Amino acid sequence: MLVGLGALHGVNPAMGWLFAVALGLHRNSFSVVLLSLIPIAIGHALAIAAVTALMAGAGVLIDPRIVRIFCGLLLIGWAIYHWRYGHRHRVRVGMQTGLWGLALWSFLMATAHGAGLMLWPALAPLCFPAGAPETDMSRPFVMALAGVAVHTLAMLSVTGLLAVAVFRWLGLGILREAWFNIDALWIAALFATGVILLVV
Repeated sequence: MLVGLGALHGVNPAMGWLFAVALGLHRNSFSVVLLSLIPIAIGHALAIAAVTALMAGAGVLIDPRIVRIFCGLLLIGWAIYHWRYGHRHRVRVGMQTGLWGLALWSFLMATAHGAGLMLWPALAPLCFPAGAPETDMSRPFVMALAGVAVHTLAMLSVTGLLAVAVFRWLGLGILREAWFNIDALWIAALFATGVILLVV
């Protein structure tokens, strides 16, 4: 699930691959495309880590079942918000940002899209295994960090493949000819993840 969500996040152009391609085209450099993947991954990982650390901390202090219910309702609400208002509240930013700006953009997009909350159904059983006595309070945080690393590696792999393919072979025209509505897929994923948290 962590790898699958990483792939989904990597496909989303708002998470960074489109910016890597645009920056590479602007500077006429393939190496800039590859270099751009580093701040994209860092920004995404920091956003995911912040949310998962918060959820793991809440699970240590509060009954993890309550945290699951809260996160499930929050994700469903976030999906409804994106469905109803998301297209009206787009952040406008130039496509020629630098590497620091790219890291900040990646962090903000992952946070605004609820990417960290999406991971919680996969991370909760790892952080708080059913029936296991809580003797080591650091375990939830270590498992959350491992989950973030796996997820970010999957996201970076897909982001890198897309950025290289679009820059080298496909070109940005593919966005007009063969692209699908990623927003609808994202809303469905948010909603489904929230439902999973509530019923599993």
